[in-house]
Amino acid sequence: MVESRTSRRDYKKGIDGDEGRRRRENHVVQLRKNKKEMGMMKRRAMGATPTEVTSSSLTIADTTNSTNDQSLVPKKVYTKDDIPTLMQIFASESNDQARVLEAVRGIRKMLSVENKPPVNAVIDSGALPILVALLKMTDSNEILFEAAWALTNVASTDQTRAVVENGAVPPLIELLLSKGADVREQSAWCLGNIAGDSTDLRNYVLECGGMAPLLQNIGQPENVSLFNNCVWALSNFCRGKPQPDLNLVAPALPFLATIVQKPSGDALMDACWALSYLSDGDDERIDAVMNTGVVPPLVSLLGSDNATVVTPVLRALGNFVSGNDKQTQAVLDAGVLKYVPTLLEHPRKNIRKETCWLLSNIAAGTKSQISEVINSNILPTIVELVHDAPWDVRKEATWVVSNIATGGTDVDVQTLAGIGAIEAICGILEADDAKITMVGLEAIDNILRVGQGCGKIEQFITLVHENDGLDIIEKLQEHQNEDIYEKAVRIIETYFGVDDNLEDENLVPNVDGDTFAFGIPNKQMDDTMEGEPTQQQPLQTYNFNF
Repeated sequence: MVESRTSRRDYKKGIDGDEGRRRRENHVVQLRKNKKEMGMMKRRAMGATPTEVTSSSLTIADTTNSTNDQSLVPKKVYTKDDIPTLMQIFASESNDQARVLEAVRGIRKMLSVENKPPVNAVIDSGALPILVALLKMTDSNEILFEAAWALTNVASTDQTRAVVENGAVPPLIELLLSKGADVREQSAWCLGNIAGDSTDLRNYVLECGGMAPLLQNIGQPENVSLFNNCVWALSNFCRGKPQPDLNLVAPALPFLATIVQKPSGDALMDACWALSYLSDGDDERIDAVMNTGVVPPLVSLLGSDNATVVTPVLRALGNFVSGNDKQTQAVLDAGVLKYVPTLLEHPRKNIRKETCWLLSNIAAGTKSQISEVINSNILPTIVELVHDAPWDVRKEATWVVSNIATGGTDVDVQTLAGIGAIEAICGILEADDAKITMVGLEAIDNILRVGQGCGKIEQFITLVHENDGLDIIEKLQEHQNEDIYEKAVRIIETYFGVDDNLEDENLVPNVDGDTFAFGIPNKQMDDTMEGEPTQQQPLQTYNFNF
């Protein structure tokens, strides 16, 4: 007999529609840790090769400086010990641009070293206000470039706010319209680092008007390097939660749509991430992105061999299908399911996980949308992933199965049971994850409910027994999570009740000498929890003498 608790609440609903779709928070945190998948939120402008960062007049690589400029470049390695000398130049040679350039380049060089640049020492010296002031020296492209580069590297560290607090953002935004492409590129790079630091700094850059001139460089780029860096900065303008005001970032959507419709180069990955950030939200945000016509080109990118592109595309499309049924159907109509079988077997775990997440959002849709998933013949693979895959993938695959079991037709649910869903779900019920345990219980409950209606309940119950499901569900009655406890109790009471034909152990006589004593069950005992002390009542005995 199932034990009951006093003052037990009414059984709660299982996983609702909102819970069945989206589930973004954990994904965002985990994915941000993977810089190879997302690209760096911040980047330091070091001694890059000419193919990485180029411009029409001056390159970010020291080795490609012009011949005339080489005479101004000191042939030494600068360290923090040189800071007092360089600061003295700023103080005494303010009218000598060659000497000022020498000093600002020295600061920039020491900030560009790969390991442990002396950022704090530079800040403590009072150099930041001087570097920001130099951003207004519009008559010297070289000084503008070096100052912006130095500030970029400071902004790539945990001292980003020091750059902002010294007033760098407004002049950097103005320099996005500078004559020199190298200055525009470096300014975009610095602003991208600032926006990537935190949502409040991102909002500050947007509120200062950083979007419009950045988009102008994307729409009319002078070179590939400028274009790529501006698109990367744009992705940081769109990143983060709470999300930026849609009105401030919506002007970027046509530019991003153009990039994904004519995919090429490094900017494609950043554009796809930007679209995923912008569509991560309510139906209004999703509509704003989808209405630009990006669905078909994004779906086609699922066939790309570039995993760094496929990952943000899956994220964006997963956001689309987390919206309303119309938005979900648009993605289905674009042919997303034909790419899914290959993606579910992708060597990268993260892509398998994101694919399952996308499918779980589709499976939380209408019955016809669930049928499209089933007709794509991917369920056996999904069930196998529930049974045997890395934990992150198993979780998302479990959501797919549970959403189909909850929202599909009876035939759909029977299809699930027929391909091993019960066995797979029983194997995940003991997971150390209360949410997934509840999702698994929800799936088992709905599969058994359908079994009752279609005459297959005994078959389904046998499968639960054979896979130790009942033992696990019985243990879950002691789970500290109240919802799990209640769901476990309900499943046992509904589908695994005591068989009335079995002999009650309370009617087996106890032998006491030459007499048999038949115990009459004590109702008080039935109503208490196992292990609780109860007051024993005397047995009523009937003596038979032979």
